[in-house]
Amino acid sequence: MSTPTTPTTAGQDDLRSRLPDPAPFFPDLMTIAAGMTTATRNGAIPQTTVGLVHLRAGQIVGSTYHTVRQTGLLRKAGETEERITAVASWRDAPYFTDAERVALELVEAVLTPNPSGERVPDELYARASACYDDKALWTLVMAIGQICFFIPVALIAKPVPGKPPGKNYTG
Repeated sequence: MSTPTTPTTAGQDDLRSRLPDPAPFFPDLMTIAAGMTTATRNGAIPQTTVGLVHLRAGQIVGSTYHTVRQTGLLRKAGETEERITAVASWRDAPYFTDAERVALELVEAVLTPNPSGERVPDELYARASACYDDKALWTLVMAIGQICFFIPVALIAKPVPGKPPGKNYTG
């Protein structure tokens, strides 16, 4: 059984995830991850939208790993601090296009229970269809699926925020 290194005042250098690298147990994992990345980088939607959706998903599930990672990737891509910061309060923020707003609403709908009905009602789907063609909608679905694939990794294995994926594992 692996034991994570506990946080110390020395910093993050000694921190590791709770679990070992999954690659030896699942040799096809990198192929699956690469396929999902390829699917979301098909040009049908901007990579910025994918990043915003991934950041919002990390916020919703309370994953420091994902919020730190996606924030860093968005900064590296040239995204403004205002837009990155406003993802948490996107509904009343003036920084997003209609298409980005629909994408953020979709990821919230998928990840948040709706006690009064469907998570993705016809009205939301109609607004998404007005912003995206079929390929773009499928790409957005794949982007949401991609982050959902990695959410359990972050919440259960608990990789160290800010460390590259390959440098995170115990063992």
